[in-house]
Amino acid sequence: MSIAVLRLIGFILGIFLITLAVSMAIPMLTLVIYERNDDMSAFLWSSLITAVSGLLLINKGRPEDAQLRPRDMYMLTTASWVVVCMFAALPMVLIQHISYTDAFFETMSGITTTGSTILTGLDTASPGLLIWRSMLHWLGGIGFIGMAVAILPLLRVGGMRLFQTESSDWSEKVTPRSHVAAKYILGLYIGLTAVSTLALWITGMTPFEAINHAMSLISTGGFSTSDASLAHWTQPAIHWVAVVIMILGSLPFTLYVSLLRGNKRALFNDHQVRGFIGFLLITWLLFGTWLYLHSQYSWWEAFRIVAVNVTSVVTTTGVALGDYTLWGSFSVLLFFYLTFVGGCSGSTAGGLKIFRFQVAGALLMGSLKQLIHPRAVISKKYNNHPIDEDIARSLLTFSFFFTITIGAIAMGLALIGLDWTTALSGAATAVCNVGPGLGSIIGPAGNFSTLPDSAKWLLTIGMLLGRLEILTVLVLFIPVFWKY
Repeated sequence: MSIAVLRLIGFILGIFLITLAVSMAIPMLTLVIYERNDDMSAFLWSSLITAVSGLLLINKGRPEDAQLRPRDMYMLTTASWVVVCMFAALPMVLIQHISYTDAFFETMSGITTTGSTILTGLDTASPGLLIWRSMLHWLGGIGFIGMAVAILPLLRVGGMRLFQTESSDWSEKVTPRSHVAAKYILGLYIGLTAVSTLALWITGMTPFEAINHAMSLISTGGFSTSDASLAHWTQPAIHWVAVVIMILGSLPFTLYVSLLRGNKRALFNDHQVRGFIGFLLITWLLFGTWLYLHSQYSWWEAFRIVAVNVTSVVTTTGVALGDYTLWGSFSVLLFFYLTFVGGCSGSTAGGLKIFRFQVAGALLMGSLKQLIHPRAVISKKYNNHPIDEDIARSLLTFSFFFTITIGAIAMGLALIGLDWTTALSGAATAVCNVGPGLGSIIGPAGNFSTLPDSAKWLLTIGMLLGRLEILTVLVLFIPVFWKY
């Protein structure tokens, strides 16, 4: 990789850091409103350090002779997530007086919209810290949408090329089209956040609680302003609003753009969206009925509790309405399976994504038909896109290494000394960016604060790998990547 390209990557990272420094003004304004000036210096110093670092990176200007090739985007994508987390962790160190390991874990969990936390006492925590955690979710969510829409299809990661022509009906050429898409998506993201805030406020949250949870839910993150998560609020209306927001954050934002541009059936006609909504509804009904038959809840109450928790896990949000691990072994195993599903491509959700299950199903049906009619030419399509060998190979490679990554991290956690439930569910929840794991330690009623530092760093790596779709990071460790 040439010096000019590295300088260009550094220049872009500098812009990211300056943006991060400016965004720290929001928690500072929050502290002024709540008259909590004791934490103001933490954000002032953090903002100053971040801004100076960003200015140093852009000091020499943008290199005129450097252009980023697709392979350089792997480096930029990974570096941006890591560098932003390094500086975004500073306020947590200065406010909470926690170790940098804990702060980096919390920050990586926030910006990858995972939602795993090491903090307790959230009900009485600094409002500046709470809004900063929620902002990390919000910024990470819009960042991942941009990456999933513009970068991953270009890099041919994990079958994402299926969505490379998602907006091919737009009249602008490639660069203007991408620019227009970015403006539409950002506007939609802000609009959905504002509407979500209003809905949560109307149904019973305070304005501060509402804006924090709106940013957390639309980004499918999971950070809350209470240790009890959504169980802190007993109003059923809040729970149903949360379900709707989580679903909205898990749908493809490019289809929202198509909807605004006049295609009124964009969402309804999409195979991925129909499969995702159908999967949620069927799971709610079957699991809700099971909980009704095995508990003291009424059917409607069981259905509501299941809807919140199932949607939270499937969309990789991670908020919780009670401790579902107490419902028995069937419930624990089901939630473990649901951890892997994920939302739609081009959304803020993590996990394997629903389209990969659908494509795998289409490939299976095609293979079965080929067994029956060996000489037939069977066309395999998904959502009107042909599934060629390149896409199938990319999807298979991603799915394989996704599973291997979870297994390797789980083995590492077990070697550190964690029990098998904590190790396996912790690895899965990190790579799938869900948030809570299973068991008494990291389950929905616990957190990650008691884990050894080595375990936290291992889980942090898992969060980054999962958010960046595994292969985007692993390619950096191949020697040939650094040769031209």
